[in-house]
Amino acid sequence: MQTFSDLDTPSRILLGPGPSMAHPRVLRAMAQPLVGHLDPKFLELMAEIQTMLRLVFQTENELTIPMSGTGSAAMEASVCNFIEPGDEIIIGVNGYFGERLCDMAGRYGAVVRRIEKPWGQVFTPAEVEAELQQKPAKIVALVHAETSTGALQPMEGMGQLAHQHGALLLIDTVTSLGGVPVKIDEWGVDIAYSGTQKCLSCPPGLSPLTISPRAREVLHRRKSPVKNWYLDLTMIERYWGTGTRMYHHTAPISMNYALREALRLVVEEGLESRFARHRRLAEMLWNGLESLGFEMHVPAEHRLPPLTTPRLPAGLENEAQIRRQLLDIYNIEIAGGLGQLGGQVWRIGLMGYSARPENVLLLLSALKELM
Repeated sequence: MQTFSDLDTPSRILLGPGPSMAHPRVLRAMAQPLVGHLDPKFLELMAEIQTMLRLVFQTENELTIPMSGTGSAAMEASVCNFIEPGDEIIIGVNGYFGERLCDMAGRYGAVVRRIEKPWGQVFTPAEVEAELQQKPAKIVALVHAETSTGALQPMEGMGQLAHQHGALLLIDTVTSLGGVPVKIDEWGVDIAYSGTQKCLSCPPGLSPLTISPRAREVLHRRKSPVKNWYLDLTMIERYWGTGTRMYHHTAPISMNYALREALRLVVEEGLESRFARHRRLAEMLWNGLESLGFEMHVPAEHRLPPLTTPRLPAGLENEAQIRRQLLDIYNIEIAGGLGQLGGQVWRIGLMGYSARPENVLLLLSALKELM
């Protein structure tokens, strides 16, 4: 009979686009004994998670919850709950995850209207308004932090613009939440989703989601049932809401333990201090990469501190080999380019617990040796 050894995974220094390194306190939290998903202690924990998620999203939205599933689950929930066949959605496509939004919306019967920019650039309010003036839409969707390019989309004025034209504003904050300011209420964002495995430094498995009162009204006025049962917020909101909790599906108990501890770490550090740390270490990385001959793909004014995309120098034909040597020799993970940027950039993440000066210095030193 075949036998199997004890699980023995390497302790990697995760400096790719995700997952980031989980804080030891988060991993310890996952080892707490299980309770039932309707246990009074778990219901208390759920309320604490919601309170801390509202703080990190900088919102008062009542419907602020972790969806069961990785970031793509909340992305799909953001689409399937608000799209009915024939609804029009304007999607800003300037990277891989704008493309994914288009794919999801099309599968739910939306009329998808793409506005496009080269990968690494961002949209202006005038470009969004020009599309809305041509024809109204139900939703305007933008990627706040494009993980494939390292670009940070400015959001000031976008919510007001969408609302003036009768649209909801949806944004992807998967790589920004907990690493750079995400001001849901101030920006007038109606739907925003994220993931736990990036700047929150929690293992993948849950996906924070926040829904404005305006968007909830749209949800409750649907003419047809939500096409995705598992992600149907009209049912899930009754489990995460106040009063009697109504069972929908079994919540991932241990993952919620982990998220609670990850959010507690954010609260202890303070949002402004956390944002400053990510910015300071990103600048250290950018300066170090430039001294090694790299140019950054994204201009400084739109650069995403938690995710850096250095362009590969001319003549560097063994970039995959260098990344493999980083892993094999130095135990460091970084990633290659995605989609259109494959073979043109690296993707280096400094997110949450991974964003520490010793990691930046080790990576720069290792790259200097290998190159």
